[in-house]
Amino acid sequence: MELAYYSDLAVRLVNSEEPARGTDALTSVDAVRALFGESQQAARRATDSDVTRLRSVRARLRAVFEAAAGGDEVLAVDLLNALLIEFPVSPQISGHEYRDEDDRPKWHMHIADYAANASAGYAATASMGLAFHLTELGVDRLGICEAPPCRNAYLDTSTNRSRRYCSDRCATRANVAAYRARKRLDTERSETAPRRPGSNPPDRADRADPTRRTADSTHDSIPATDR
Repeated sequence: MELAYYSDLAVRLVNSEEPARGTDALTSVDAVRALFGESQQAARRATDSDVTRLRSVRARLRAVFEAAAGGDEVLAVDLLNALLIEFPVSPQISGHEYRDEDDRPKWHMHIADYAANASAGYAATASMGLAFHLTELGVDRLGICEAPPCRNAYLDTSTNRSRRYCSDRCATRANVAAYRARKRLDTERSETAPRRPGSNPPDRADRADPTRRTADSTHDSIPATDR
């Protein structure tokens, strides 16, 4: 369904705040207008009041993503339905693009914006887009980044439903952290593993310079007559 692309508005709004890092980009009218992207006509209606309104909508949309990521499918749907009821949309057929072969319009569904204010229009569009995405692809396609402390929202469009991070940057950071954790665990296990009777643990100098043990052992193996 083509209307699903409106779901990006929901992701954009949710990710305007990073609670774990204590940052919030939604602090001014300009920030509100930036959320609309190419919808400049709707953005021009934004006022200071829309900052507070959209922050409230943002918290509710984040709750939808968190419920979905936590496996609570029913709660995610209930929360999203509450937004759809509060912020209804007016769908209409639009044809602003044209077919190359016969110059006829490419008709498609569009969400018309007749809301009383900019934030209500944004909330209606974002919620409807998220609803289409959820029903077409599944609740488990709504996720929260697993790379701490990020916690950004994302929409999983992978073919095997394997996405776990909001960006390549977070995926790389998480993989590096996991690798380092495995190395630390391996080191701890080797240091605490029981040793065979009669074997002596390497001293600190040997651990710091493994080549020292090799050189010493080679020297010791040379017969006295050859030294």
